Amino acid sequence: MVELLAPAGDLERLKVAFIYGADAVYIGGPSLGLRANAINFTLDEIEEGCKFAHNLGKKVHVTVNIALHNKEIPEVVNYLKELEKRGVDAIIVSDPGIMKLALDNTSLQVHVSTQASTLNVEAVKFFKKLGAKRVVLAREASKEEIKEIIDNVDIEIETFIHGAMCSSYSGRCVLSNFFTGRDANRGGCAQICRWDFDLLDENKNPLAGDKPFTFCTKDLSNLKNIEEMIDLGISSFKIEGRMRSIYYIATVVGVYRRAIDAYLKHNYKYDSHDEVVLRNVANRDSISQFFNGNYGKESQYYNGRVELSNQDFLGLVKAYDKETHTVTLEQRNYFKKGDLVEFFGPNTYFKYQIDEIIDEDGNSIDVVRHPKQIVKLHVDNELHEFDMMRINSVDKQNNL
Repeated sequence: MVELLAPAGDLERLKVAFIYGADAVYIGGPSLGLRANAINFTLDEIEEGCKFAHNLGKKVHVTVNIALHNKEIPEVVNYLKELEKRGVDAIIVSDPGIMKLALDNTSLQVHVSTQASTLNVEAVKFFKKLGAKRVVLAREASKEEIKEIIDNVDIEIETFIHGAMCSSYSGRCVLSNFFTGRDANRGGCAQICRWDFDLLDENKNPLAGDKPFTFCTKDLSNLKNIEEMIDLGISSFKIEGRMRSIYYIATVVGVYRRAIDAYLKHNYKYDSHDEVVLRNVANRDSISQFFNGNYGKESQYYNGRVELSNQDFLGLVKAYDKETHTVTLEQRNYFKKGDLVEFFGPNTYFKYQIDEIIDEDGNSIDVVRHPKQIVKLHVDNELHEFDMMRINSVDKQNNL
């Protein structure tokens, strides 16, 4: 049984990930992780998240994948013991020193982070010998390399299946340090690879292009390869994005959950509409990247890149009254009377035309434009807390 592993930047996103079908989540704690700009979890929140997960028979992994300095060694052991005490199932580590301290002082499972850039059989054997339970392969691993590793080393293998890519080997980049003084390997990456640059010739004269030059990498999407990836024997499929929204997490987890379950029940059929849904939730193009050997010019943006702000997520279901068929909705983006929308959730999908909107004071209104405004709609189909309302995905695709 392959694990579907989702990102979670806070407790709300953790709960959404599990509700929409994740088997496990990975989160950042109050220190020693690589998302310094994320909200991250306090120790008490980690404990609450672990209890929520374990009640569902699911797991929580915590990133401890920072590049460690000597002065932080005393802090590490106490921190790892706290994570163990709070119920964490595994830690994700790139530094061998943290790995050794964890194995010597706790019973936490150790997963080797993608930051270790593991791409070969001998490295995986080495980490297994140290005591690692799982290795998260570098994003640059091809399907041939993944197969060879799985065939030759009896250890859990985790690979990325969806999300943003890095322009350096599995995130081991120092451009952020050079340009901004923010240490990418200490959680401060400024994502220099997403910046626009002036491109000059040898005489420092500008070179014209459709757009400013960039070396931004396209996103990863392996939905088309999910059957092959399951057959390879990969233990865990990882979705990137601890700083992504609940809408992104719900959408991506939901698509891959349905695909995995259908394949395991021997009735999976690739649905191009799922690709439309995945494309609409992101703001960059996506391809299979290194899994199929796509590491040439087709995997990058150079110029002509467009990133649009995503406003598809219209509302979050807070409650549903079965007697009056009334849904209480929290607004997330502008919508109005007459719009054709979609409701979706773990067990929900239908189209709906908004015919009436009632505000908190009981007034009929035509437009919902205030952030997180609470409104009510009459909807005959039953809805559930954490179901969501979005722009009609088919109509949006037809208008692109």
